[in-house]
Amino acid sequence: MASLDLSNEQFRSLAEQVTKTAADYLQGLDSRPVAPKTTGPESQDLFTENLPEQGIGEEALRSLVQIAENCRNQNGRFFAYVLGSGEPVGALADLMASVLNQNVTAWRSSPAAVNIEKTVVGWLAQAIHCKDFTGSLTGGGSSANLMGLAMAREAKLGSNEKGLFSMQPCMVYTSEEVHMSIAKSIALLGIGRDNLRLIQTDEKFHLIPEKLDQAMTRDREAGRLPMAVVATAGTVNTGAVDSLAEIATIAKKHDTWFHVDGAYGALAAMATPARFRGMDQANSISLDAHKWLYQPLDCGCLLFRDSDAARKAFSHTGDYARSLSSDPIEGFAFFDESIELSRRFRSLKLWLSLRYHGLNAFRDSIKKDLAQARRLAEAVVGEPRLELLAPIELSAVCFRYLGSGGRTEAELNRLNAAILSRVNQRGRVYLSNASIRAKFCLRACIVNHRTTDADVDCVIPEVLEAASGVL
Repeated sequence: MASLDLSNEQFRSLAEQVTKTAADYLQGLDSRPVAPKTTGPESQDLFTENLPEQGIGEEALRSLVQIAENCRNQNGRFFAYVLGSGEPVGALADLMASVLNQNVTAWRSSPAAVNIEKTVVGWLAQAIHCKDFTGSLTGGGSSANLMGLAMAREAKLGSNEKGLFSMQPCMVYTSEEVHMSIAKSIALLGIGRDNLRLIQTDEKFHLIPEKLDQAMTRDREAGRLPMAVVATAGTVNTGAVDSLAEIATIAKKHDTWFHVDGAYGALAAMATPARFRGMDQANSISLDAHKWLYQPLDCGCLLFRDSDAARKAFSHTGDYARSLSSDPIEGFAFFDESIELSRRFRSLKLWLSLRYHGLNAFRDSIKKDLAQARRLAEAVVGEPRLELLAPIELSAVCFRYLGSGGRTEAELNRLNAAILSRVNQRGRVYLSNASIRAKFCLRACIVNHRTTDADVDCVIPEVLEAASGVL
């Protein structure tokens, strides 16, 4: 019978091979095309095989090189999505986290890991100037937003003795620029997407506070219950940061839960705190360390002001999991404050990374990303064949190719979609897209510690070259 155990010598040999492959990959990262030179059928053929009955041993590791060659490479010219760049100390910590294999569910399950996560969560709250908040790490912003709204539902609706929520319609309010995870959360929580109010935004893509107040007043007068307001600290399209202080005042006026979706932008409060004034008045905040703390996936976080509200939403413990300790440290359980029972040791990478580099190194890198976004925007404005489509508030730059003019909006949308496809196929830079007031745009988002000014300066020549090829 084959054994799953490895000798110490075997493990060392395998670990050395993996780390060598990883180091070689990082060393050559800048010279690789951002998009792999492969097609759907080619990649499917490479990695589709029969389930092996007999193992092939170390031969299995050779496929790691092939996998790397067929991955999208996140070097300094990767400008798509809102995704951090996989800081290497954090990546090494992930290996150790897998070896330790801790279930970070309660103190008794893993004393070190639980205390490290509580410390790291406190660091995140302190970094964004919300030091009185606590919380837990999550898989990402979508999970954090779901948890925040679950807390809102329990806090503002509660249930009667039959376990049923009030039949009074409850409403959630947010910007028309909101992330798709909010609508998903509303559906998953049984509130219903019809009860999600999308509030108009201004010319800078900020939720208009007066429109919010009016909508909440109308709903209350119509017998509906305003349950939660979701402000966005960094919209996924343009990086707009809503007027958090004004929205907090309106939420308080209507006695609603105030949640901030800061998955993209909240950590930029480290570098530009004035832009996020009022965030500390939220009841809950989502943020992603795998975005602007550059950590490997996954490393999201939900911060909240009131642990009792979290326990009201999530504390439902079977006898098999109930703690027998009344000690506030030894009796602590994350599963009483979150939706997860099995929980990965996510905090180790952030713990090691922050201690290795120091918070100021991350703050400086965020400032660099912000400056590079402004650099790209200025270059777009200086090129008459291009048009900037949104203000630069964080690090997202939305623009399109106009050429010599004379094209309809529909023609420009088709042209820019074709340009984007050609840019990404060329592989020197990698952009994403967004729709801005029904205009298809090219979108560069810089949340990458590897990006240099020279990388940023590649974007416009690549776009113009691609446009020339398309035309």
